[in-house]
Amino acid sequence: MATEEQASRLVDILMAELTTRSTLVTRNSNYYRGKHPLRFASDEFRDYFAKQYSGFADNWVQPVSDSPVERLTVTGIQAAGELTADKELWQVWQRNGLDADSQLGFLGAVLSARCHVLVWGDPKNPDLPVVTFEDASSSIVQYEPGSRRRRVAALKSWQDGMCEYATLYLPDQVWKFERSLSSGPKKTAQMAEADEAVDSWAPRDVEGEPNPQRNPMGVVPMIELPNRPLLAEEPISDVSGVVSMQDAINLLWAQLFTASDAASLAQRVITGAELPKMPILDSNGQKVGEKPIDLKRFQKDRVLWLENPEAKVDSWPAANLAAYTEIITVAVGHIAAQTRTPQHYLVGKMANLSGDALIAAETGLVKKCQEKQLWFGQALREVFQLIALAQGQTAKADAVAGGSVLWADSESRNIAQLTDSLLKLKQIGFPFQFLARRFGLTPTEVSDLMDMRETEAALDPVAALMNAAPAPPGLSTGPDPALGG
Repeated sequence: MATEEQASRLVDILMAELTTRSTLVTRNSNYYRGKHPLRFASDEFRDYFAKQYSGFADNWVQPVSDSPVERLTVTGIQAAGELTADKELWQVWQRNGLDADSQLGFLGAVLSARCHVLVWGDPKNPDLPVVTFEDASSSIVQYEPGSRRRRVAALKSWQDGMCEYATLYLPDQVWKFERSLSSGPKKTAQMAEADEAVDSWAPRDVEGEPNPQRNPMGVVPMIELPNRPLLAEEPISDVSGVVSMQDAINLLWAQLFTASDAASLAQRVITGAELPKMPILDSNGQKVGEKPIDLKRFQKDRVLWLENPEAKVDSWPAANLAAYTEIITVAVGHIAAQTRTPQHYLVGKMANLSGDALIAAETGLVKKCQEKQLWFGQALREVFQLIALAQGQTAKADAVAGGSVLWADSESRNIAQLTDSLLKLKQIGFPFQFLARRFGLTPTEVSDLMDMRETEAALDPVAALMNAAPAPPGLSTGPDPALGG
């Protein structure tokens, strides 16, 4: 068991790592919201146009991030050895609002390379543990050296006013700390030492709870969902490679707007003529000097006055702005290829594309979603295991550890082709519940559908028996005309 000094020291270490990660988390979050610092190719361009294009962003980070998340939908958890999804664990999931919050968590993982899920029992309702998705900027998990799965500690932190709070989760203990935030900069080494003493962590007292508190689950109750994990490196955000190209696209748009304003129309020039001037008269009407005429007046009144017979008017053509748009299109294509985002998600041009062509165009995105289902699913399986442990159901927790998380189909399917394939599967003997799940129904919907079929069978048992009868031996397995095949 850790002492207060050991726990406080561990909090400092984990908070330092959180601070290091916060740079990436904040940058990617800002880019997702369209807050892009405009980059310039030269100091001269920045000096003249930084103010005009401040706040402009042609945001491609958002569709790249949203495209996989919208296809990641958890539909249930099935324990090892069971034929149906677990209703009790799924009820906990839904009553914690995780149908919606899981989407926020997946988006956070896509942007920040990871997110976390915290599970803790509720003393007021032991059957309903509290499950929350946590952002990577405020939570962190520490692993045993040499392992990517065995957790030894986790931390959740937040701020409220001039205080900062932290909860440290250990396999056997839960520590709660707080400290005040410095209101001013640290100027000298002595003041830094004084601030450090003032800002040190102190135990946070919560009425009715001991500190430290015993962890009845016996494991660290926070799970990390890594995005694109690597064997020996940190997981990777989906937008880490998009940011640079996003900066280039924003710069190209700024240059295009500048060229459009200055050179999108044919320009005319007058040579061989002096600049028109206006005489300056005194009180007696005598000419005492001259001053240049404001040329904007000639532009406004559409007047051209040339007194010199040798003056000539010439012109040069308008700038070709299509060169900029072609480069932008290529840059967007690079983003699509690098992130496996379908081109029609970004460009928005679709013409005479067949269903097969659309499926082929989305193959990369589907495979990316299936990879996320694999890694997120492995973590979520541990989340459901923690839920069972928080409920005191150790046997169910062991069964869930070897089970599988159920997901909605990440592939867009043609309904006619899908129905035809299901009819063929039925003819060769696949059970109805399997076909219903393959059609895209959630386990809850399948259960409701089975109840409806039982009700119909009770009302008309002969028709139900005929519909459920298997095909006799030797019957063709081709499409059944009676079923619309």
